[in-house]
Amino acid sequence: MIATFARLLIVNAQGRRTVPLDVPRFTIGRTSAASLYIESPDVSRDHAEIVRDRDRYLLHDHGSRGGTFVNGQRITERHLAHGDRIRFGTGHQVEVVFQSKEESNTGLSGIGADASDLRQMAAILNGLRAIGSGRVLDEVLTLVLQSAVSVTTAERGMILLAAPGGELEFKVGCEEHGPLSGAAFATSQKIPQQVFATGHTQIVENLLDVGVADAHSGTIAAGIRQVLCVPLTVSSAAAGRPANVEQQVIGVLYLDSRARGRLLSATTRASLEAFATQAALAIEGARLYAEAAEKRRIDGELRVAADIQRTLLPAPTCETDGWDLAAVSVPCRTVAGDFYDYMKLASGDLAVGLGDVAGKGPPAALLAVVLQSHFGAYAPVSADPADAMARINDALLRRAIEARFATMFYAVLSTDGRLGYCDAGQEPPLLLRADGSLVCLDTGGPVLGLLPAATYAHAEVHLQPGDLVVIYSDGVTEARSTANEEFGRDRLMAALAGMHGEPPEVILERLMAAVRDFSGNGPQLDDITAMVVRHRGVPDR
Repeated sequence: MIATFARLLIVNAQGRRTVPLDVPRFTIGRTSAASLYIESPDVSRDHAEIVRDRDRYLLHDHGSRGGTFVNGQRITERHLAHGDRIRFGTGHQVEVVFQSKEESNTGLSGIGADASDLRQMAAILNGLRAIGSGRVLDEVLTLVLQSAVSVTTAERGMILLAAPGGELEFKVGCEEHGPLSGAAFATSQKIPQQVFATGHTQIVENLLDVGVADAHSGTIAAGIRQVLCVPLTVSSAAAGRPANVEQQVIGVLYLDSRARGRLLSATTRASLEAFATQAALAIEGARLYAEAAEKRRIDGELRVAADIQRTLLPAPTCETDGWDLAAVSVPCRTVAGDFYDYMKLASGDLAVGLGDVAGKGPPAALLAVVLQSHFGAYAPVSADPADAMARINDALLRRAIEARFATMFYAVLSTDGRLGYCDAGQEPPLLLRADGSLVCLDTGGPVLGLLPAATYAHAEVHLQPGDLVVIYSDGVTEARSTANEEFGRDRLMAALAGMHGEPPEVILERLMAAVRDFSGNGPQLDDITAMVVRHRGVPDR
């Protein structure tokens, strides 16, 4: 069937549509009474009109503020030709293409008459890529596919993109009457796979031809006779891929029809491939924008989580009966898998804890919060650190997470200088006596959340006034220099040498400065958490 028509092809943020020029005076403007309403601040209320003059159409600008442009040139009055690109105002929110030629509706064979339409759509997509990188990927895919199906008069079309694993993945499909899901799009995958692998366009005019039918029996069974498949290719620079890969096929544009026709001309094929190139760039731009937007969203959520996590930590310094304390926790990522905590018990003693969850990032941070909450729950009800540690281990095992465990040091500090403790797989804290002697506090048991039958022991030491206890996670001793050396315990003890008599916060800063100086400009590979406790002596009553 051959139909004579005059219409405008409208492409905007909402998609793609056609508007027939079926009235003598077709008005354009920012008023609801206009034949074509454009909501844009640089479009005048009575912006322009298209008047039919026998078989010709005259575009007339009504002295608009933003101007009317045809093929990039500002006009006052102009007769329109098929394929003219029209823009109203200085913005780029709406692209309009004038169409007036006869169109064949016999399937893909009619594509030759619409090569100019493909070139126009390619130009539109190029503009969208420049001004609309924020468009949602699904919108861009739909726009590309609807444009290709409409211009080529194909009966069906689909876009498949490369998944992270390298295989083709169905993204969007449509037919003349609406969208199609991947399940409803019955066709052979042979042609799309070949085009994706080779990067070369395939055009099959008649799948029933000898030598072709056997290879595409599944597609023939679906009633398809004509197939056109074009690769979606971007340069390595546009795709953000390695420079040694000049071109990257990111997917394919597939069109088919039940109608039979002549082979497509070289001109039409070139036009379609140019369209596919601009489509690929628009798709890749939308994908990269979506990835960046998702990263910004995740980063924002992680910052909120980090703020919440910091509020769960107590004040970094504390002075209580007979004891001074200072602590710090520096995450290697936005959120940390380490924590420290302390609380005054009903007996007047001070309970302190420092934990380190295996792993990094949000999973470790969540388990660290759980571990800290268990410390807060069991410390007040169990005066024996070993008993409290066994309870925490049982609690973690009840909600076991595969390959997730934690280390922890827990101590109870009495006002008379006694320190009862249990170390569950944590780096053994150091007790630095005022006389210069050194004691490792290593009594305890295995890591938490791993062994159901784990048992824990506790020990007790008596501190003299001025004695120091330094508790730390393995992020301190395992910090690495740019030469890939570990900080180690020897450097830790060297940083603490001669620090007796100094407040805990001064000692802690000295330790952290030593770790920073040692690491230099190298990356922080693990969370770093440390606590310094000093016994002041028995308080006067």
